[in-house]
Amino acid sequence: MAIMVRDLPPEERPREKLLAYGPSGLSNAELLAILLRSGTRKKSVLRIAEEILARIKEQGLVGMVHISVAELAKIDGVGKVKAATLQAAIELARRLAVQQSAKIQMITGPEDVARYAMPHYRFEQKEHFAVLLLNTKNHVISMPEVSVGSLSASVVHPREVFRAAIDHAAAAMILLHNHPSGDPTPSREDIAVTERLVKAGKIMDIPVLDHVVLGRDRFISLKEKGLLQG
Repeated sequence: MAIMVRDLPPEERPREKLLAYGPSGLSNAELLAILLRSGTRKKSVLRIAEEILARIKEQGLVGMVHISVAELAKIDGVGKVKAATLQAAIELARRLAVQQSAKIQMITGPEDVARYAMPHYRFEQKEHFAVLLLNTKNHVISMPEVSVGSLSASVVHPREVFRAAIDHAAAAMILLHNHPSGDPTPSREDIAVTERLVKAGKIMDIPVLDHVVLGRDRFISLKEKGLLQG
């Protein structure tokens, strides 16, 4: 016979634990259970939450970003309404992270670049190439996206990169892109594209200050690695 949440002592029930100790004291399954709200006659809400986590175990919790409403709804005890609730919670968390990053107004190093851009690209499944455009005091003007797909010289053309800089009257720029694998180690192509754009920046008198590659929770600055040449 399945043990339901109502059969647990009050201090062990997810909602009561959250109210008593705060959300940081709960497991991932318990937090999901609160969002799901209820189980079925044969399955507790905690069991359903555990099944969702088991479905994404290879990716870890980040898998929640990529699992679709349709996939979630197929799990016994979830359905479309609960799946939509989970997706809404994930989107709110993403928007909060993006909003927090927008508070960074001045770039003093690659750490600021990562904090500004990571919420936008951490969970993307394709490579996105963007430019962080700065004014003369290194304040952020804009972060236009130039291309989506594998990074290559044919995809990231200086014409498109510097058109964005000219349109925004940028004094300098920082290149950035994400690695969907989560490993920010720059490839040969990353280095080649950087060299090409650094040279173009010198001609256009819009210097390329750095190229930051974003992983899942890590980043690498080509400038810090001594790879910003041109």
